[in-house]
Parts: sequence; C-alpha cells; structure tokens
Amino acid sequence: MLRSMSPSMGPSMNYDITIIGAGPVGLSLAKAFADMQLRVALVERQPEANLSDPAFDGREIALTHASMRLMRELGLWRHIPESEISPLRSAKVMNGDSAHSMFIGSDLTGHSQLGTFIPNHQIRKAAWLAMQETPGITLHTGVHAKSVRTHLQETSLQLNDGSRLTSSLLIAADSRFSDTRRAIGIDADLHDFGKSMLVCRVRHEVDNEQTAWEWFGHGQTLALLPLDNHRASVVITLTGEESRRLSKLSEEDFNQEVTERYGHRLGAMCLDSSRHVYPLVGVYARRFVSTRFALAGDAAVGMHPVTAHGFNLGLASIERLCDSVRIAVQQGRDVGDATLLARYQRRHRQGTLPLYLTTRAIVELYTNDRAPARWLRETTLRAGNRLLPFRRAIASALVDDGPVDVPLWQRVRDGFAHLKPNLPMPKLSEPH
Repeated sequence: MLRSMSPSMGPSMNYDITIIGAGPVGLSLAKAFADMQLRVALVERQPEANLSDPAFDGREIALTHASMRLMRELGLWRHIPESEISPLRSAKVMNGDSAHSMFIGSDLTGHSQLGTFIPNHQIRKAAWLAMQETPGITLHTGVHAKSVRTHLQETSLQLNDGSRLTSSLLIAADSRFSDTRRAIGIDADLHDFGKSMLVCRVRHEVDNEQTAWEWFGHGQTLALLPLDNHRASVVITLTGEESRRLSKLSEEDFNQEVTERYGHRLGAMCLDSSRHVYPLVGVYARRFVSTRFALAGDAAVGMHPVTAHGFNLGLASIERLCDSVRIAVQQGRDVGDATLLARYQRRHRQGTLPLYLTTRAIVELYTNDRAPARWLRETTLRAGNRLLPFRRAIASALVDDGPVDVPLWQRVRDGFAHLKPNLPMPKLSEPH
C-alpha cells in the first residue's frame, strides 16, 4: 500500500529513488518505478488534498498518439472520464487579417484525428489515482527540501520537517522553475517571451468543426482548442498587463471583447469557466543529469505552448528515464549508474532540442509585428499550404504515432514517404 508521511514525523529513511515534485510527471514516474519493485519516495510542497482533488486551472493538454499510448501503459488513461476527452480532427494556422491560412487535416496521417485534448486537472487526477493503486511508494506532502546532496554512494535530502531521505537516485520533476535543479548547480536557458497567456473555456454559436486554430494577429496571438462543436478553450497571448485587464473584466464585457478579438468568426462567444493567466517562459536545462541525479518533465524542458508539445515531452522524459532504470534493474546494476543516466540525457536531448529551438524560432517570427516579418510569415503560410509534403510533415509531427525515439532509418523512410504524390493511408486503430 502507498504510505503517507505527515510533516510531524522526522526519521531517517532510505529508498531506491526519491522524486521531488508530484505533478503528473512525478506521480507517473513514482508509479513506473514502483512497478519495477523499487522503493520510491515522492516529495511535494502541496498538501495531499491538492493532489487528490486538483482544481480546474484552465489548461487543456494536447496529446499526440504516442502520448496516449504512454498514458495507457502508465495506467492513467482508464482514469480519464470519456466526457473529458476531446478529439482534434484538424488544425488551421492564420496570419493577421490575411485571407490565406494553412490547413492541416487528419486525412494526411491515416488517423481519424490528429490528437486529443484533455484538461490538465484531469490528467493530474488520473496520475494521482494510478499512483494510489501502486504499492511501494511513500508520499511526503506539505514539506520541502532544506538541503540536497548528491554523493558517489548516495543522495541525501533533508526536509523541513526534520526527515532525512537517502536514495540511490534523485529525480527533480518540480516545474520549469525547479529549485532542485538550482540546488544541484545545473544552469538553464530561461527565455522570457515577455507575454502572458489568458486561458478559459467559452461557448460559441458557429460550429468549430473540431478544428484547432493558431491565429497570429498584430499585438496578440489567439488559439482555439475545440472541446465539442460549440465549446472550446481559448488561449489569448498578450502583454502581462493586457492579460490581467482581460481577466478582470465583467463577464459581459469579456464576452464582447473575446468575440471581437476572434473576429466574430464563431459568432457570439460566452465565458464558460474561470479565467487563468500564466506568464510565458521557456526553459531548457544545460544538463539533464548529474551525479545520481536526473531532471524530468518541465524541470528539464519547459516549452512555449505554441507547438502544444509541453506535456508530450514530459511523457517522453518518463519513458526514456524509465528505460534506463529498467536496464539497471534487469542487469542488477545501480539505478544511479552514471552510464545509464548519460544514456537518458543523450536520448532526451536528441528528442527535444530540435523542437525547442524550432519553437523559439516560430514564436519569434510569428509574434514580430514589423513589416518584413509579417511579409515572411504570409509567404510561408501561402507556400506551406500549397506544398502537400510540407503539410504532411507537419501533420506527422502533430500526430507523432511512432516510438519515443525513432531510428534514423525510419526518419529517412518517412521523409521520402512525405514526398510521394499519393501517400497510401494505412488503416490504424484509434484510441478509445
């Protein structure tokens, strides 16, 4: 059974693995390691009530097919209510007031949908429930680390309640602003985009046809994430001051302004949830590992949401890190083995750095309101919409239905497949 330690207890305890951060990545890692018969400690600042019943936070998470597979393997998917799963059939990219746009349909992929949207709080709850089912995990909630030490023989974590946790491997999954990463001495590239995003749900008159929008306007970026035909999540990126102003408007004034910002394209839009504002900061750690230490989730890579790959990369970090630990268990090696941690770092850097840099470039181009940039993105959208291989490549990246690390030969094969004039569409099973 899962054990829960109260802040009043202060013993010295030894584990195989200690994880700091009980978000969906930390919770999923704890379950996966416990399934390997490892003794796991999970440390979280928040009280247990916040973990067991997370509140709606406005964020809808776009999941690729690979991520849906991983969530099934981790035991999360069966805890997601079917009513909270929203299919994404197609996507559209627009630029300002231009009549030109780029359309990406699921027909380019062989699937009936590009991906799936699930509310962030539902993923958090599913991860909590999956962990609760798993023996071998000790939960330390409402506490934080006073000191962190990693040695050649073990790691040591001193908590503010007096407890001392030792383990063979320490993992930080405590957000893109990770205190643990800083305590270990790993620096990171933090890029403040100088904007904030307001997120909430709305109802609207015109059918969204289960199509997601990314609309790069002048002075704002608008996204629309379809939940059902007449309900969607809106993501409005503005300066921090404008985002806060919009979040404090009366419901009537907000409805009028959001309808106007979306150009009346979906008719009248009406608020259907609470509003939430988040600053936009991208993070990429210079190293993902140190002595008996690894970063996972946003602590390793925190993405700008424009490419909708943030949590997908978090799930990929789980699979890659678990693969390295599984090898250690199967071969009777130390779970903190430096060679296996280096393997994880190499795989996760290769799988994330190109996308992180590409996302940075896309954001810088498509949020630049100067005339040359507006002309370049207009030209790019026109050309991209006319080039079928280009749209196929984007659709394939959105779907991501392959293994977490695609071999080079498969990348080459898939690249040539995108160039074919009539790409055969295999019949693939769809997620339930």
